[in-house]
Amino acid sequence: MPKQRNTRLEALLLEFGYTHQELADEVNRIAEDLLGKEGSCTDRHVRRWVAGDVRWPWAQYLLPLQEIFDRSPEAMGFVPRGKSSRVPPPPRRSTPVKEVRPVRRREFITAGLAVAVGLDTIPAAGRLGSADVDRIRRIVPALYAHDHALGGGALHTVATEALHRVRDAVNRCSYGERVEKQLYAAVGDLAASAGWFAYDAGHQREATTLYNEALQAAILAGDGSLQARVWSNLAMQARLLGRDPEAVRIGRAALETRQAKRDPWLMTLLHCRQAVGHARVRERSRAGRSLARAETTYDRVSGQPEAWLAFLTTAELAGLAGAAHQALGRHRRAQQLTASALDMLEPRFERNRFYYTVQRAQALLDCGEVEEAVTEAARASSMSDRVHSERVRDKFADLRRAISRH
Repeated sequence: MPKQRNTRLEALLLEFGYTHQELADEVNRIAEDLLGKEGSCTDRHVRRWVAGDVRWPWAQYLLPLQEIFDRSPEAMGFVPRGKSSRVPPPPRRSTPVKEVRPVRRREFITAGLAVAVGLDTIPAAGRLGSADVDRIRRIVPALYAHDHALGGGALHTVATEALHRVRDAVNRCSYGERVEKQLYAAVGDLAASAGWFAYDAGHQREATTLYNEALQAAILAGDGSLQARVWSNLAMQARLLGRDPEAVRIGRAALETRQAKRDPWLMTLLHCRQAVGHARVRERSRAGRSLARAETTYDRVSGQPEAWLAFLTTAELAGLAGAAHQALGRHRRAQQLTASALDMLEPRFERNRFYYTVQRAQALLDCGEVEEAVTEAARASSMSDRVHSERVRDKFADLRRAISRH
């Protein structure tokens, strides 16, 4: 009989939120409770079950699997070999198995990261000069170097602590008028970044407060580009909270900023995000025009973007275009564009790879290609422990629920 992938088991992994290693650990834990001896299951066993290399696992694995998923082996997609495939009843035990779900690694080592990004270089007293401001401004690029890989859940605490320290420096230190504007620009940059990390970590109220602080600092610094950046992030937050018309209005305000119009990197992103906004309120023609403007503007970029914009590559353009087509119900085109984005995406953008893998799986599911969607969702599952982004995890949870209905 030819090998056939076990899509039922794969779907259960998604529904219950297990990675291959987590399921192996849970099998071993329950096996020890059931059988009185330490289990030997590994992630390799789980991969072989899912791939169909092993069509009927040993009883020492099947018994725990039945406990975990509360299903028969056949309902988990396993194929009996004959009479020898009977599963013996579990031995009696004095205490029931406690339901323990995998512990997600949500916390980063904050102290080490704080040192790595240079929080100890922020002055606490004295007179500040441009060199001090430069040291403060270097914190944001250091944070974003980790954000692209880890997600905001690992960073928002550190970014907020950095912001507190810079606020203290602004209030306690002395400085000239020129340095004052530079300091407000630095405060705005940090507040906008901390707001983004809080947004990505799922702390929306905190994100709103930080974005408002960033807008105030941008006004005091006379920095129109920073204002446009914050408005764009507020538009994304409005979409996340289901306020799509408001998101389009905020995005329009960002696009009309004079300084933003002079920055093709920023304008490219604004047009891409506005395309998604128009698509979500079913403005098809406007969504198409925004995507076309994004491509045209991107042709004019040169040099290196600011640290927070480093993710804006041709891969990101394709991924955001896929999101727009997905919102318009053009699922086939959405999955093609998202697949292209994943092919082009650099390894350092792990959070975005997780996001677009989920997006492609959803597009495949909406196309009716359930097995392909499950396979893609399994790839996303393997990344979920490495990325600290509640925003993307929530999107993944929605996908798992949609798949479970099939």
